Amino acid sequence: MKRRTVIVNQPVRRKRNRTRLAVLRLIHLLGSVFFKFSLLVAVITIISFSFLSLYHYLLASPYMKLEHVEVIGVDNSIRAELIERYGLNAENSLIALNLDELKQKMETHPWVRSVRLERQFPDTLVVRAEKEEPRALVLMDKIYYMNRWGEVFKEVSDTEEMDFPIITGVSREGSEVQKQLESTAHLLSILESEGGVWSLNELSEIHLQEKGEMSLYFSHLPAEIKLSCEDLRNKMNGLKKVAEHLTQTGRIHQVTGIDLNYDEGAVVSFRKG
Repeated sequence: MKRRTVIVNQPVRRKRNRTRLAVLRLIHLLGSVFFKFSLLVAVITIISFSFLSLYHYLLASPYMKLEHVEVIGVDNSIRAELIERYGLNAENSLIALNLDELKQKMETHPWVRSVRLERQFPDTLVVRAEKEEPRALVLMDKIYYMNRWGEVFKEVSDTEEMDFPIITGVSREGSEVQKQLESTAHLLSILESEGGVWSLNELSEIHLQEKGEMSLYFSHLPAEIKLSCEDLRNKMNGLKKVAEHLTQTGRIHQVTGIDLNYDEGAVVSFRKG
């Protein structure tokens, strides 16, 4: 009977041994994972602390101070304004400069259209600026400069250059203004490629009207030239043909108006007598 009891109890003991072995293995595995995780956290902490310490060291390092600012694309007066206005001096660390924020601030300058910034270690900041170039004056509540894209970018002061074509009759409705100015900018780009009496230099005024029409006034011809904003290049070619015919017939100086808004051709008005 005793032998049978021993034989019966052996599977039970084996089961318990297996359970204990599984628990021990699980504890060992968890301990190993925890150890590896702790080691990883420690390594990351050491690396982060090292980088942070290096960063603070570089911030305070005299070798990383902003000693030189190279401004490309604008004249000396604007260069001096940008450096002074945004405090670009040796009190700044080149590393600590927030280039995105600085770019946004610089692009608020009325004569700066866009800016690209570049750090050149150890002590130089390069500013590549695109300067606004006026193509016309726009008469609204005041007189403003307009660039080649039809964007109004600055109020004109008394001391600034005003030898540009002037745009009048701008709509008072905000939704229409930009559309009008973009059409005007397109016309200016066409005239910019022209030479002689129909060049941009000879244009005095563009008067904007309703329904996308405009009137042009050139310095050599005391007459109103009406045309629509559509198909401007062909309209200008038609104007040159009409003007050439009037010149050949000796009647160009009697003209008071040329209306190009007709499919059949142009309508020319003359002075009485």
